Amino acid sequence: MLISPSILASDFSRLAEEVNSIENAGADLVHIDVMDGMFVPNITIGAPVIKSLKDKTKLPFDVHLMIEEPIRYIEDFAKAGADIITFHIEAAKDVKAAIDAIKKAGAKPAVSIKPNTPAEAVFPYLAELYMVLVMTVEPGFGGQSFMPQTMPKVKAIREEAIKRNIPLHIQVDGGIDSRTVSEAAENGADIFVAGSYIFKAQNRKEAVSLLKEKAETAYPY
Repeated sequence: MLISPSILASDFSRLAEEVNSIENAGADLVHIDVMDGMFVPNITIGAPVIKSLKDKTKLPFDVHLMIEEPIRYIEDFAKAGADIITFHIEAAKDVKAAIDAIKKAGAKPAVSIKPNTPAEAVFPYLAELYMVLVMTVEPGFGGQSFMPQTMPKVKAIREEAIKRNIPLHIQVDGGIDSRTVSEAAENGADIFVAGSYIFKAQNRKEAVSLLKEKAETAYPY
């Protein structure tokens, strides 16, 4: 069970300190949301900010591209230090080409689906992927409430991967806290993006530990 705190909920004026804080708290990855104001109605950060953070931590960078036609920027984000690059299946004209571009750039490929996109949309690509990200809120803004109706998709993707003997990570992002993490793990998720829950916690180390503990207890696979 891996915890990937989303810096979308951090203090952007102190990004390096915030990343160090979650590393010291026991996080496994840093989740970095990249939004272009077109695919989602918000704008965040780009490759230069990621590059400036890369030597400030040993944590792998889990970069979530919420941008139109992501293949245009994959090489830039890989060069900036992205270890995992996730793009939205809904935003790519050629999903296979985007996956291949991520591999060629030396990063691990992942695809994401929005709450209304069916699980089956990712099935043709599972054997090519390191991870599938199931959004448990509508992408674009932090601090939203977890959508339990997305859980059957997590379960369907996990069961398809098991059936086909594919070693796949399933990530969930949106409204993850000490309660919802159990439900997500129960359905087959094993990487958990948490923003507000961790960055607003009085003790971030305890918050990360509790998420891991609850996920490990609930995970049935």
